[in-house]
Amino acid sequence: MATLIRRNSGLLRLPSPPRGGIEAIRCMSRRWLKIAAIAGGWVLLGAVLSTEVYFNLRAQMKWATFTDIALSQFTRAAMWACLAPLILRLRFRMPLNAGHWIGGVSFHLAASLIMMATYYVGRLVSYVWIFDQPWSGLRQAIWDNFYGHNLVDMAYYWAVLAFGYAADIRRKYRSEELRAAQLEARLIEAELKTLREQLRPHFLFNTLNTVSTLVRERRNDEAVTVLARLGSLLRMSLDRNREPEGTLADEMQFLEHYVDIQRARFPDRLDVRIAIEKEALAIRIPHLLLQPIVENAILHGIAPKGTGGRVDVSGKVSGGFLRLEVADDGPGLPDASVVKEGIGLANTRERLAKAYGAAGRMHFRQPPGGGLAVEIILPCAP
Repeated sequence: MATLIRRNSGLLRLPSPPRGGIEAIRCMSRRWLKIAAIAGGWVLLGAVLSTEVYFNLRAQMKWATFTDIALSQFTRAAMWACLAPLILRLRFRMPLNAGHWIGGVSFHLAASLIMMATYYVGRLVSYVWIFDQPWSGLRQAIWDNFYGHNLVDMAYYWAVLAFGYAADIRRKYRSEELRAAQLEARLIEAELKTLREQLRPHFLFNTLNTVSTLVRERRNDEAVTVLARLGSLLRMSLDRNREPEGTLADEMQFLEHYVDIQRARFPDRLDVRIAIEKEALAIRIPHLLLQPIVENAILHGIAPKGTGGRVDVSGKVSGGFLRLEVADDGPGLPDASVVKEGIGLANTRERLAKAYGAAGRMHFRQPPGGGLAVEIILPCAP
């Protein structure tokens, strides 16, 4: 059997950064992005408030510089930004639904009113202190300068509360989404394992059928050889049972042993040629992916021919995909688009769908020289 496979392909792998270090960097990046987004939100609020007050004063024919207005409004936004952690902590201490909602809502209404009044009075006190105004008129100034727009500060309090609850809902949603994705992944893994386990008895039955044929033909030495090789194959299969996939090089090794078994059945009629590009050998594929297809080519493409035939197995990497093909020069089919899939082919198609979704494909074609070719296309995952 001619082969272009080198098991020791000499591929060099550069050391990868520790996974824990990568995760720490990602967490740090996400944290700074979150901080930047929150800071940007408060800056945007200050800009909106400054613009609103400025144009309101202009509409009332009251002239003021945008800088003076922006100073007070950005201070206002900064004050609420500093109070936000306190408000979020109060939300945990006293949820809105506490006391059948009456207690929680009443508490936060009072808290928002107190914070608004404290900010309003503190702003006037600061104005009197900074500009050295008489303290005697402070009480009257507090009464005269209160207007409805100050109630907007209470809305900021409730906006922070709403943000906290929205963040909670988002976290719960993402947690449920992650849990659902993990459950789906476990289900797919279980289904893949079931499909993989179905191949072993199918393969074992066909191989034992080969042994029984050899015994009936009194080719006992060859039957013993096939049984020995079958034992080696089963041992290889059990050794790889812990992982659902392996490299293409491992699959080729398994396939070579399987072809040796089939050679015992068709000693002078089977010619299997394997041509796998070196780059493709390190790509990981599901275990026992090619064996059912090669088996189908031998049983339906080579066995019906009295003069024997040839099976070509090829593999290459192209455009980010691994392209595998198993072609025989048998009688082929009247229509390659209509193929009666047995257990092996149907199982392979379903495994591809479960493992790769739409990215994993298997289709049939008829080569110009006759026969049938089965092509498998997988995304590369070295």
